Amino acid sequence: MTERNTLSEFVGRQADEIRQAWTSLPLSSQSDLGKALGLLPTDMKRWRGLIGEAIEHLRVAAGDKHRVVIVGPANSGKSTLYNTLIRSGKDRAEVSALPGTTRQAQVADAGLFSIVDTPGADTVGAAGEQERGRALAAAEAGDLLLVLFDAEHGIRPPEQALFTDLAGLGRPMVAALNKIDLVGRERAAGLGRAAAALGIDVSQLIPVSAKQGLGIDRLLVAVAKSEPGIVAALGAALPAYRGKLSQAVVARAASTAGAIALTPLPFASFLPLVVVQSAMVMSIARIYAYRMTLSRARELVATFGVGLLARSLFYELTKFGGPPGWLVAAAVAGGTTVAMGRAATVWFERGEKLSGQTLQQLSRSTSEGLMGRLGRRGRRAPSRKVLQDDVRQALAEMEPEAGAPDLAIDGTES
Repeated sequence: MTERNTLSEFVGRQADEIRQAWTSLPLSSQSDLGKALGLLPTDMKRWRGLIGEAIEHLRVAAGDKHRVVIVGPANSGKSTLYNTLIRSGKDRAEVSALPGTTRQAQVADAGLFSIVDTPGADTVGAAGEQERGRALAAAEAGDLLLVLFDAEHGIRPPEQALFTDLAGLGRPMVAALNKIDLVGRERAAGLGRAAAALGIDVSQLIPVSAKQGLGIDRLLVAVAKSEPGIVAALGAALPAYRGKLSQAVVARAASTAGAIALTPLPFASFLPLVVVQSAMVMSIARIYAYRMTLSRARELVATFGVGLLARSLFYELTKFGGPPGWLVAAAVAGGTTVAMGRAATVWFERGEKLSGQTLQQLSRSTSEGLMGRLGRRGRRAPSRKVLQDDVRQALAEMEPEAGAPDLAIDGTES
């Protein structure tokens, strides 16, 4: 596994059991799982998309046993993190700046796991002891502990004692320092001091901001690593997840490309179209974990010859008169961008180039479909914003016919 995919986040003696679970796998399985980890998202929006695709796989892989418990001092942001991770708004926990807002442990579905929000485990007094008992009982019943501390408050003797008690439960633990966005330039020093106070390496303390959503992807990756079956389930869902992301990128680019028909430039040059398509190619490359510069993306667009195809199709559809020029231009720009997007997706997914015949067929069918739908507005050109919305809506209506077929490399449909 690569450096990013090591198991160094885990704290406590149970970390050795997680490592053993991984190293006991065949080398080929370790390699496949490592690759899947390297492709996991780095923001919550994409995580939610992937988890949505992976739900059925996850149920088979993890069943009901994977229970993640958020535990830590009062007012460290446990409920905010809980609300960030849950799938349904009806399960949201009450959040307040006042310590002790959460009195009882509460459980919800986070897709990747079931998640438990606990009361503060460091409070004092009779009521505090009861809440501490509830928090520790929930932690003892968990499969993995996310131990959350407050970066502004720091690690003091009560937090150290709590961490020692949690380590004594014998559960795999991942430690995080929350509210890292509030400490500014003190971030590195604060992480070092907190890790030293807890007696762990600084690499084992993950800086996060539950409120801002910073660092949450690292926590989710750590949860996935704790159970190889979860990584396998996510890996099985990656193709569908990446395909849907690419489709969304293509639709957005095509709507922008359609709107450039309204700019007062000679449309035959198609210069704005190349810029839009190059940016689209870069986005699709990122989805498939390829590093690509803007100049390399432009080279790829030129290699597929979409600019020449667009000019040819534009002149072909306008030479006999009929539809207004803006309508033909918008349809051709949108249609050829869809074709280029499909070509880029196949390129990054399979390493193959679509044939010129396939690109031509897809460009023509999509452009003609867009003309038919956009023509409902009549001959008068709409505003740029309205045209973008119209193109996006038209592509959504056309999705089964314009985007769905699996195009073979030789130009036929498979």
